Amino acid sequence: MKKSFNIFNNIDKPLLGMFLVLVFFGWANVFSTGFTETYDGFFNFSLIHGRQLLFVISALILGVLILMLDVKIFPAFAWLIYAGIIAMLAAVLLFGVEINNSQSWFRIGSFAIQPSEFSKFATALALATFLSRTNSKSFSWTNTLGAIFIIALPMGFIILQNDMGTTLVFASLILVLWREGVVRGYLLLIGLAAILLFVLTLLITQYIIIAALAVIAISWMILRRNYTKEWLQVLGLFLVLSLYVLSVDYVYHDLLQPHQKARIEVLISDDVDLKGVGYNLHQSKIAIGSGGFWGKGFLEGTQTKFQFVPEQSTDFIFCTVGEEWGFWGSTLLIALYLIFIGRIVTLADRHRSSFGRIYGYAIASFLFFHFTINIGMTMGLIPVIGIPLPFLSYGGSSIWAFSVMFFTFLKIDSKRLDLL
Repeated sequence: MKKSFNIFNNIDKPLLGMFLVLVFFGWANVFSTGFTETYDGFFNFSLIHGRQLLFVISALILGVLILMLDVKIFPAFAWLIYAGIIAMLAAVLLFGVEINNSQSWFRIGSFAIQPSEFSKFATALALATFLSRTNSKSFSWTNTLGAIFIIALPMGFIILQNDMGTTLVFASLILVLWREGVVRGYLLLIGLAAILLFVLTLLITQYIIIAALAVIAISWMILRRNYTKEWLQVLGLFLVLSLYVLSVDYVYHDLLQPHQKARIEVLISDDVDLKGVGYNLHQSKIAIGSGGFWGKGFLEGTQTKFQFVPEQSTDFIFCTVGEEWGFWGSTLLIALYLIFIGRIVTLADRHRSSFGRIYGYAIASFLFFHFTINIGMTMGLIPVIGIPLPFLSYGGSSIWAFSVMFFTFLKIDSKRLDLL
């Protein structure tokens, strides 16, 4: 029986359809942020909507090229791609240019490219290749340390670029390691507890928190009625947590950069300079709130039209959605993202190969982290850390990197019966 070489055979059409909706809805909102009364066409590449259209078209061309590849190329060349990206992350520290306080970019003519965006794709490939060639479903320290090294290496280079937002994105891969049995569930609980204690220490006097921990420890011992066997473990845990609480003040005041502290203070302090560090978030919340239920209409957003929100086409693109499309449009967009990410996880679960499954989990984790953090920060629910909204935010590096990740998964999924 003759095989068909149609590249769209067996690909998941609903997933591709959702991707296209997100991409072109994103372009429409980028267009809105730069629209003026002197508008002179879609293809004016001196304006952001023209450049974004160029980025979208080139991303789709990249996607078609990926669908034409042999699926076995991805695991075969995963380490080479990973090594190449690591080399670029190192090179950008020496030869890159600084944009928005981060030395994360190579300047090529009038364009700038950000290697750290592509490092997510390379890390997902390398992690999937490593874990698929080991018995990742059974816990071992070899698997754990190897996987952590693969994730930590690009994180180390990116944090040297002073790009905390992109660095934190890699933390989402802990969900992949947990799902594959590489790390134990209690590590997730420890991480969540550490975050909670950090936030509480910024809000409450540290000695009150230590006293509360002491009360909890004593109450636990009384309820357990087992003083002889567990007191040493409980005492040790209490001391570790107390030292952690005491260290928060040092980390916050001496290790964090001034702009990072300012972003946290915007959320936890009632005394924020709305014309200074709190300006972006304040204007973003005004834009979202002013949209009401139905929104002001496409190209009718006053906050958008008069450029009240800095970075509105990039990190704060969601406030344009909230202002012009309102509550209903924002809700539909959030629902679309959740269905899109859920579909990737569902497709990953059906893979016979662990490579395809792990890679699918990895890009779903990246997408979910970006989606949650970006929308949360525009609404003032979490600190502003400066990461784009996938497929919507303006920027070539972002849309190219996410499109490469997406089309690679689409290709792998279409050949899931051939990739073992």
